[in-house]
Amino acid sequence: MGTPWYRPTRVNHVTSGSEFGWRSGTGKWPSYFVDSLPEVVDIGPGSPVGVTFGTGTKFPAKYQKALYLLDWTFGTMYAIHLTPSGSSYVGKKEEFLSRTPLPLTDAAVGPDGALYFTVGGRGAQSALYRVTYVGKESTTPADLTNKDGRDLRQVRRSLEDMHGPDQGADSVAKAWPYLGHADRHIRYAARLAVEQADVALWQDKALAESNPIAAIEALVALSRQGKPAVKDQVVEALQRIDFASLSETGQLNLLRAYSLAFIRLGEPSRKVALQVAGKLDPFYPAKTTALNRELCRVLCYLSSTKVIDVTLELIDSEEDGGAENIAELLARNSGYGGAIANMIANHPALQKIHYAFALRTVKYGWTLDQRKKYFHWIDQAKAKNGGASYGGFMNNIRSEAWANVTEPERAALEAAAPLPVPKTAELPKPQGPGHKWTLDELVQLSGKLSGRSFENGKRTFAAAQCISCHRFIGHGGAQGPDLSNVAGRFGLKDLGDSLINPNKVISDQYRHSNVTTVNGKVITGRIVNETDSLLVIATDPLDPSKTVEVKKSDVDETVPSKVSPMPAALLDRLNEGEVLDLLAYLMSRGDPNSLLFQ
Repeated sequence: MGTPWYRPTRVNHVTSGSEFGWRSGTGKWPSYFVDSLPEVVDIGPGSPVGVTFGTGTKFPAKYQKALYLLDWTFGTMYAIHLTPSGSSYVGKKEEFLSRTPLPLTDAAVGPDGALYFTVGGRGAQSALYRVTYVGKESTTPADLTNKDGRDLRQVRRSLEDMHGPDQGADSVAKAWPYLGHADRHIRYAARLAVEQADVALWQDKALAESNPIAAIEALVALSRQGKPAVKDQVVEALQRIDFASLSETGQLNLLRAYSLAFIRLGEPSRKVALQVAGKLDPFYPAKTTALNRELCRVLCYLSSTKVIDVTLELIDSEEDGGAENIAELLARNSGYGGAIANMIANHPALQKIHYAFALRTVKYGWTLDQRKKYFHWIDQAKAKNGGASYGGFMNNIRSEAWANVTEPERAALEAAAPLPVPKTAELPKPQGPGHKWTLDELVQLSGKLSGRSFENGKRTFAAAQCISCHRFIGHGGAQGPDLSNVAGRFGLKDLGDSLINPNKVISDQYRHSNVTTVNGKVITGRIVNETDSLLVIATDPLDPSKTVEVKKSDVDETVPSKVSPMPAALLDRLNEGEVLDLLAYLMSRGDPNSLLFQ
């Protein structure tokens, strides 16, 4: 979270040959790419586990037809109601059931028509539940046939029947008219059908196609299946398409088609790059976020002469949207719907990161002031909060951008503005007196978890140094897991167990390693970076800037540490009131109006 390539948990309709752009890190595709397919519905942050349809339940018809999704993190089961849309579907999310805590794991429809589900995992107590319907609506088996969109689905399936190998001229002839179809899934299926035939059967046809929508699909197919020798012809054909006359979808598709031509067939000559940039430059900046993102991406690749100026202006002109960071925004809206999801997807702070990410590859055309402005913005952005990988991503953007700075620029930048040393805020001290707490004592405190103080819980979160390693409602470190929704995963006993016995269950994501060198030296810490020849180890969980570099050739053994980086006696400096306020603060999900404070 907090990066423009973050993708929420989502439901996809997996058709023949479908692609949804899931890649590691910054390689993820936006769902509007022409060679991808869209999601049926976005769920949001979470940990997807069990999935089942309501077929066979003794529920009202609407719920017999629903798709049930279980989310472990937020303790929520969703019912997704699907509606035919063209040759595919769109979905509407409904919160079917939830509780805190309710770490859902799996679900199934029983022979009695009830919906059964289980909870547990990560050391939490397991249990089996049954959902039945009580009411006046009919629960007789529903007609599950979707009549709406049946004809379009049949068209798509007839095209998918040609997705096997060794298709001939007849398949090309049958599929070609559908490359310009209004339905996205049908266009996608038609393109894949064409791609199964020998390129020689349709290459000239693709280069000569006059319908702009069909031409883009055909040229995408040729970029994917053609030889590098056809690159200039593909680019020439793309150049004939009038960008201004296309809809936003058409413009996004054309920009992706250019990208695929360069990715698949090879880098254009500088002359061709300038020609393409010259065609696209007048449309940047655009009126929509998606177009600005893709124009920026393509124009940076082409080293457009105006892309630096325009992109830095976009970074300067777009407000941050009133939220200090994306994680905080999400924490305040953990059960957000489509409107908030869309707001987050288009959040200006995320667009700025995208612009900075794209600009990192542009080596020439910078003024020194522009370089200063760019790196200053990145250094400020690095200080903001995001997901566990956020800081690493921002460091990588900066490193790759710095590698493209010329030596004279580098010398001037280093002399004019040395990198600031981050300062650690002074934490408050525990009020005490302390006490050696046991799990049984924590469990017994559950009866006192009301009328607590939100502000003192927040203070104690800092005083106990939790904030140094853990983020809560958008604030804190990232050396340990985000605790904003710990109440959705653990009851008081399980939470207390993790505080008293941190070594009992250690997440692989945050586990430290013991690195033993050939000289017998043992270095304990989290491996934060690894190359073919080097390990970088963060040795102080309270200060991620403290790192040790070890040559791999000097490493004798690397084993996971059995000791959690979290201190075992974390609570022992706190008095009962502080412990209660801290527990209430954590269990409240950061809501000062929680019943725990009333």
